[in-house]
Amino acid sequence: MSTTNPALDFALAIHAAGLGNPTIIPDGNVHRFRCDGDKPGSKNGWYALYLDGTPAGVFGSWKLGRTETWCSVSADDQTPQQRADLRALIEQAKRERDQQQRDQYAKAADKAKVILDSTTPADPYHQYLITKQIQPHGIRQQGIALQIPVTVGNSLSSVQTIFPTGVKRFLTGGRIAGGCYLISDQVRREELLIAEGFATGASLHEAIGAAVFVAFNANNLLAVARYVRSQHPKANIIVCGDDDRWTEGNPGKTKARAAALDIGAKLLMPDWTGLDLDTKPSDFNDLYRLRRAAQGAAA
Repeated sequence: MSTTNPALDFALAIHAAGLGNPTIIPDGNVHRFRCDGDKPGSKNGWYALYLDGTPAGVFGSWKLGRTETWCSVSADDQTPQQRADLRALIEQAKRERDQQQRDQYAKAADKAKVILDSTTPADPYHQYLITKQIQPHGIRQQGIALQIPVTVGNSLSSVQTIFPTGVKRFLTGGRIAGGCYLISDQVRREELLIAEGFATGASLHEAIGAAVFVAFNANNLLAVARYVRSQHPKANIIVCGDDDRWTEGNPGKTKARAAALDIGAKLLMPDWTGLDLDTKPSDFNDLYRLRRAAQGAAA
């Protein structure tokens, strides 16, 4: 679909790409917007539209790692000069976008440090830890909320806040991609494990005795796995996936398998044999708690 309004056509292209319906400001600057499906208040989408000369633009999503282009003239009909101008616009927009992202990450990292500086070691009797039947393993606490540092390489990038009810929040604007939290107290085995959530990682660590890299979500498993492999090229790495059998496509298992294959690691999934699945369990924390309950009932 094409109209006589370049800004409208550009907006339609963003919508067709499944990224949302931002209000377009055609000033050539990079603007951010909330993508469809993102949390309220987040602005992972970005765009820049230029109307000087041949109208053209570029847009994408930081979260999804997507970058797409749009031009009022179809690719087949573009002149060599128009193609060159479009490439130049794209590169300019990418530079501006990347600088915005760096500035945002730096601001969030500074805020994360301020938050952590005001925390104390997590109370082992915090309601969330009691519910999950796990130990703190070095995480922090601020008021009633647990605070888990997120690090990219050796640098603090964000924090994950967990409330007593289990509600979780990441610091707005902080970098999560490639970020993790390492559980490495009282290590008894040489394997390196990678898991999604903190509770899952804590349960694995307590049961197996190996160090665990917490990736925080399934979409981050691959980035964390690549980081761990780069730091430990000869290590026996095991990616421990969530069994999201109750969700279409089982994203936990799918993402864990992809990460394991990518770095040449082993894949470990929960074994529910003999357990009651009425509560729709999915991760290793669920597994170990169900096993304890079954053992207690049998005693």
